[in-house]
Amino acid sequence: MFMYATVANDENTDAELTFHHQISVYLKDSNAYGNTYFARYFEWQGICREKWFFECVARDMLQQEGVFITKRAEQDYLLETFPFQDVRCEVNTYAVRRCSFWLEFRFYANSLPVAVGRQQIVFADHDKQIAALPERALKRIKAYALSR
Repeated sequence: MFMYATVANDENTDAELTFHHQISVYLKDSNAYGNTYFARYFEWQGICREKWFFECVARDMLQQEGVFITKRAEQDYLLETFPFQDVRCEVNTYAVRRCSFWLEFRFYANSLPVAVGRQQIVFADHDKQIAALPERALKRIKAYALSR
């Protein structure tokens, strides 16, 4: 698996970054018909989310300040994937607020879109009370925001 972040917008002001991560599909990921279990996409969302947090937001995952809570998660399936395909995921944020934001996961195989998923993430203190995201994290999260 590999990961990289790119600038999706050439302009120096408000550059929109996109996080990329590649996942390989194996036999364990498929059912008797040979297509990928739907639940794997939620697992892949989690893998990509954690890698994005670690690589792009905070290597310490903000453990001293609080916790990230997934409030909502959904997945739209567009095309089937199969064992031994490489699936590329692109991650961006949107609707970034003081205490929460959304992540969008776009999955591609053979350059074709195969699924789109979303998660709403809320930040909370260690007592699980909703709290403002630390400013250093908020700035990094906004750097990956889609302009909608």
